[in-house]
Amino acid sequence: MSYDLAVLGMSGPVDAETARQMFDRCNSARRHLEGELDERIVAFYEELRAHFPDDPPYGPESPWMSMPLSVGIDHVIMHLSHSDRSTPVLEKIMELATLHGLVVYDPQFEEVFVCGEGG
Repeated sequence: MSYDLAVLGMSGPVDAETARQMFDRCNSARRHLEGELDERIVAFYEELRAHFPDDPPYGPESPWMSMPLSVGIDHVIMHLSHSDRSTPVLEKIMELATLHGLVVYDPQFEEVFVCGEGG
């Protein structure tokens, strides 16, 4: 069993509806937006991968249910294992999102966590 979590490079006022709209756009079958990379997303993804790789070899303790992670210029979408092995990665996601001023969106509960100062 798995669940989704998204880290979004959003600026300005953020609420559940604007985060959901961005998540839907990023998670759709359509192509990702093109343009300049959000450096906050780049840093978040690289640092997260340093702790929890999303490329082979895939160990049995990996928190990821789908790899590689879904990454665009302004987001990282993660499909996590609904188990204890996800606890350390959840803590790291929140830590890094706060460090880089990003938004964490939980689409299952439509919860938004605005972390750090943001853009």
